[in-house]
Amino acid sequence: MSFIHKTSLVIGFLLSVVVADLVHPGQYDYGFNADVRFRKRDPVQSRIVTGVPRVDGQALLRPDIRDLQKDEDKWNLYILALSWMQYTDQEMPFSWYQITGIHGAPALTWGDVDPTPGNEHSGYCTHVSILFPTWHRPYLALYEQVLYNIVQYIATLYPPDRVDRFQQAATTFRIPYWDWAALPPDGASVLPLSVGGSSTINITGPNGVQSISNPLFSYVFKPFNSSTFPDFPYNTWTETKRAPRPTNSPNATSNNSFVAHALDTHLPSFQQRLHNLFSNYPNYSSFSNEAWIPSGVNNDTYDSIESLHDAIHTVGGGVYGHLAIIAYSGFDPLFWLHHTNVDRLFAMWQLLYNNSYVVPQPAVYSTHTTSPGETEDSQTALTPFFSNETDFWTSDAVRDHEVFGYTYADVANKSRPELVATINRLYGNFSPASMFTRQSGSQRHGKRHDEHTINRGLYRENGVSWNSQTSAYPPTSAIFSGGKYREWIANIRVNKHAMDGSFSIHLFLGEIPSDPLSWPVASSLAGTLGVFAHSGAHGRRHDRKVTGTVPLTSALMNMVVSGKVPSLHKGDVEPFLKSNLESRVSLANGTVVDVNEVDGLCISIVSSLVRAPESETMLSEWGKIEYHFDLVA
Repeated sequence: MSFIHKTSLVIGFLLSVVVADLVHPGQYDYGFNADVRFRKRDPVQSRIVTGVPRVDGQALLRPDIRDLQKDEDKWNLYILALSWMQYTDQEMPFSWYQITGIHGAPALTWGDVDPTPGNEHSGYCTHVSILFPTWHRPYLALYEQVLYNIVQYIATLYPPDRVDRFQQAATTFRIPYWDWAALPPDGASVLPLSVGGSSTINITGPNGVQSISNPLFSYVFKPFNSSTFPDFPYNTWTETKRAPRPTNSPNATSNNSFVAHALDTHLPSFQQRLHNLFSNYPNYSSFSNEAWIPSGVNNDTYDSIESLHDAIHTVGGGVYGHLAIIAYSGFDPLFWLHHTNVDRLFAMWQLLYNNSYVVPQPAVYSTHTTSPGETEDSQTALTPFFSNETDFWTSDAVRDHEVFGYTYADVANKSRPELVATINRLYGNFSPASMFTRQSGSQRHGKRHDEHTINRGLYRENGVSWNSQTSAYPPTSAIFSGGKYREWIANIRVNKHAMDGSFSIHLFLGEIPSDPLSWPVASSLAGTLGVFAHSGAHGRRHDRKVTGTVPLTSALMNMVVSGKVPSLHKGDVEPFLKSNLESRVSLANGTVVDVNEVDGLCISIVSSLVRAPESETMLSEWGKIEYHFDLVA
């Protein structure tokens, strides 16, 4: 890096502090000229991605956001740092706008990493790519080190009687993750109240307790440039939205309650998909991304961490919010909580299957520095993330996440059996296998433990599903035969840009509401495949297909318990699904599209005999995938 570039970064960060010091509505008032005090320190922001410092030689844990909130000092520092970053001048390289803009819109050039010819209108992010999990790892590390450095500075501003305490908290700060697949605390939603509960938040800073704009609720563009969002109504919204209502109005407001309800409804599907990925996807090429690689009629690797990640984007964005659009998603603060969790899940998968990793594959879509057809492999530069003055991080270099100074409780010093036990406890609640691994004999005979139903009223909102902690248990013979049960899955493939933007494929077992905007929260919803796509000026038409799944097993367990289908066995379920399973497709704005008009859409119903684990330290063992019929061909 040249002396001039280093100097510009230093000056840029100092100027950002000046801007942050001018108190705007919703911003924390530090009560003095913070810039004067800051100039006494050596600014440490750099385009070189180092991650955060270890403490006593140890990589520290990134916490669950609900746990971080319990640590009052770190929570205050986190919220203040987010707010500081969001109020930093958008022209500064370490502002919220610039760091989040690396992902997609406005297709800016960051860190002097120029676009390759023809790619000037693309962001740097890799999607439908073998590099999807690995590219986001240094991206999160950059975001974390920017926040970490702001946290260190803010901690120095506290009064003398508290400064040591806050500096100690700052030293161990790591960004949090949001576990959208785990059962939330009793009575809570999957979406934490700290994220969607209020547009303001009370925070204890160096200048006392103040009410500020909640930096987890939305990001307000300062200033708003409509050319960043050429599509209506995004070109009228001066802040990020989730489930905007009315959908096509410049005056739309976020409906986070709807997002929370939708996430709760989809929880069984999210959790089943994740559990299936951990137990049945040992190959990195299949696990990592959603590109369809045909391998015969009974393709058994339709799902991926990317496809599951897409569903959280579309549901978490309320279908039509910024989070649901690839190019706009990075601006929503929820993006960073979501992707930190995706990185955590990737680290967990790596511990399970550490011998499988990146193999050469052609790029499907363009990025700021990559054209379709170019070979991507473990030595491909993960731009724009520098590892030193001249070189970029590669997938090989980021294979061990601890290189960036962080880790997760699920994998830190854990054996494979210990991790498997964690996976089964966190993500096995909607699986029939849990009847063997965690419950008593009385429950296996159809009885229900009242202790598990206390304060669990929220879970009745989980669509049409069966929950091992709250539902009645069917007779063992209706589910198991010879220690095996049958997993039922809808395998879906479709042209990613069939609808010129994000869209959703819904599967129902029961009455379908007349209002398509209510489909994400319908009690008859078995699951949704969210297709996370570009739109308008940020999208390009491609005929490349992507794949994903909607697990049906939990919904069918519910049907067995309610007497609507005799068992989970093939002879009972196949005719039931042929008669009762229905599909619908809706666009981001709620427009309904005939399933036969969606380019490349195919929905196949398949199943597999799965051997249930004998203990929590074992994963389910999957048999061959069996094809049954096409719901949509």
